[in-house]
Amino acid sequence: MSGGLEEPVPKVSEFFGITIYMFYDDHPEPHFHASYAGREVKVRISDLSVMAGGLSARAMGLVVEWATQHRAALSDNWTRAGQRLPLEMIPGLK
Repeated sequence: MSGGLEEPVPKVSEFFGITIYMFYDDHPEPHFHASYAGREVKVRISDLSVMAGGLSARAMGLVVEWATQHRAALSDNWTRAGQRLPLEMIPGLK
C-alpha cells in the first residue's frame, strides 16, 4: 500500500453490470473506460473507437449504444475532469 492518498476512480454510469468511469489528469484524446466481467476497454469519445482493451461483443454493443446516446455528456465530463471538477453521473441504459 502506498503512503499517499489514493484518488477514487470517478464512476460516471453503471448499467447491466457495466461500469463507466473517467480518470482525472488522464492523457488526451478524450476517452472513457468501461469495465465488465473483469475486462476493461478504453473508448475514444469522438468516434467511439476502441483505444485499448476489449469487452465481449454483447457488452461492447451496450457500451457503444449508451455512449452514442450520451456523447455530449461524456465530452462535458472530460472537460470537467481536466478542470478537476466533480463529474456528473450519466443515466445508464434501461
